[in-house]
Amino acid sequence: MAATSQASLLLQKQLKDLTRNPVDGFSAGLVDDSNVFEWNVTIIGPPDTLYEGGYFNAIMSFPPNYPNSPPTVRFTSEMWHPNVYPDGRVCISILHPPGDDPNGYELASERWTPVHTKDWRDRREEFKKKVRRIVRKSQEML
Repeated sequence: MAATSQASLLLQKQLKDLTRNPVDGFSAGLVDDSNVFEWNVTIIGPPDTLYEGGYFNAIMSFPPNYPNSPPTVRFTSEMWHPNVYPDGRVCISILHPPGDDPNGYELASERWTPVHTKDWRDRREEFKKKVRRIVRKSQEML
């Protein structure tokens, strides 16, 4: 319980700080005012990238023992990226050691989306075309 209340206080402070000092290309708010552990976020595609001009929505879910464990992120907007699974979950393999997850939650083979990586490596123009499509689609959703 103490960890949950500490996490809650930290998240309230971080959200307040984001509101007072916005970060370029990123905005956040609560999914539900009564739950500080779930945030709606919008990421604006940064300049000079394939994602420039896109508006991508996601949900960040923070665990009760945050910041000792990282949040999960799931895009609710369509996303085409090697580190995003087809269901929108963001791959966070850098937070895990190589090999299978010792907790049994994730296989090493599930830590990246090889079809996206293959497109980037071998069919770059097709990859770019898919990203341009999702950027246009995100702009139409505004």
